[in-house]
Amino acid sequence: MKHNYYLIIIALFAVFSVFGQHVDITDKLFSTYEKYQEHSLTERRIKHGDLQPLISKIGEDPRFQVNKVGESIEGRSLSLISVGTGNIDVFLWSQMHGDEPTATQAIFDILNFLSSENLKQEKEKILKSLKLHFLPMLNPDGAQVYTRRNALGIDINRDALMLQSPEGKTLKRVRDSLNAKFGFNLHDQSTYYNAERTNKPATVSYLAPAYNYEKDINEVRANAMKVIVFMNNIIQNYAPGQVGRYNDDFEPRAFGDNIQKWGTSAILIESGGYKDDVEKQYIRKLNYVSILSAIYTIANGNYKDISIADYEKIPENDRKLFDLKLKGVTYDLLGKKYKLDVGIHRFEVDDPSHNNFYYSSKISDQGDLSTFYGYEVLDAQEHTIKPGKIYPNIFKNLGDLSKLKVIDLLKLGYTYIRVDNIPKDKRFGELPINIIGPNYKVPKFNLQVGNNPTFLLERNGKNEYAVINGFLIDLKTGDGKFKNAMIFK
Repeated sequence: MKHNYYLIIIALFAVFSVFGQHVDITDKLFSTYEKYQEHSLTERRIKHGDLQPLISKIGEDPRFQVNKVGESIEGRSLSLISVGTGNIDVFLWSQMHGDEPTATQAIFDILNFLSSENLKQEKEKILKSLKLHFLPMLNPDGAQVYTRRNALGIDINRDALMLQSPEGKTLKRVRDSLNAKFGFNLHDQSTYYNAERTNKPATVSYLAPAYNYEKDINEVRANAMKVIVFMNNIIQNYAPGQVGRYNDDFEPRAFGDNIQKWGTSAILIESGGYKDDVEKQYIRKLNYVSILSAIYTIANGNYKDISIADYEKIPENDRKLFDLKLKGVTYDLLGKKYKLDVGIHRFEVDDPSHNNFYYSSKISDQGDLSTFYGYEVLDAQEHTIKPGKIYPNIFKNLGDLSKLKVIDLLKLGYTYIRVDNIPKDKRFGELPINIIGPNYKVPKFNLQVGNNPTFLLERNGKNEYAVINGFLIDLKTGDGKFKNAMIFK
């Protein structure tokens, strides 16, 4: 019995030492991040051309090797950046989906860190134990137009078997040539995922993909699970409760599943949502900190002491988040009053240049939404939904609206203003009131899934809130995280 007691103490000491010795490097990475952040990349809609000067600059440092390893369908170069002299290869690739750029930005932050003179002891350990290989922006054609698929219209992450795409062929060829021990498959996921049965967004989600239908766990997959457990503990310090775990059903066409099968411990990382982080810059920082910390534990080899039992304790991903949830609002239909929850999503619409976007919101669900959550939630038990009105005055052009006190119009129940001359390319308005063209007829108000959420919330005969294109505005204070209204022509 005494012998067993000592064994337990030794085991616990081993586990605590794995995480304890990383506290210092993790805290240092987090607190000094801004020194290494690549400030030329601050928004999600980055292009292949934005990366080339950075890659060229890295290539001037003799510690780094930069090689062109392929081209996209439209002829954009795919570059592999390598650093380190160790005998353990670690391969990181990002943006195989063109509209998933968060980790691409984090890769250049990591490269800035690795090229700096700080934290020499830790970096020496990393670079003498490992050889790191980065392939940022695997799908530059998709990134150019900010879409998931490549120029062929296929999902590269479902091309591991047929290898129809040059991007997929490049990924397979590089993986095979390196035969890397670890692979980091870096993605973004919808901001509407939450950690299962909580109101917290799945800010970061992980998966150690299965390599067969039986979901067996061999040493390769187990090592991926151990590193994920380690990374989860890191993220909990900075986004507590905001980590999810993807369903691990085997997908025989997917690269992650096959890379696991081919002998590389594949770690899928998905950057999700974080409140008020539209461009995912805080999540980018979490990528930087957690990936570098994971690389450090791989270099030290102490991930081997982590139990995989904690992998299954990470909550599964769920998709039950709205941008705005109204709880228990009253809706008057055909003379009867009903109590409803209303869930609203604000969908991004790219501008023609794919450099910016505006929001076009929809009612995504209504009824009993008690098992759903929102980034923003209003308890509307005492409020009644009322349709807005069209302001009677007609304006000649958009410039004439600059002197309007829109909040006063909203209080009076006006949610639309009519303008005679609207530029053809103008799709949204900056003021918190929808704009309609001279001949546009506003449909009869009907609270239905799929409709644009524009209405008032009344209490005791007074308009207290306005919802304009899915954005909630407090009419008492004028407060609201408003981005844009719609233009209907």
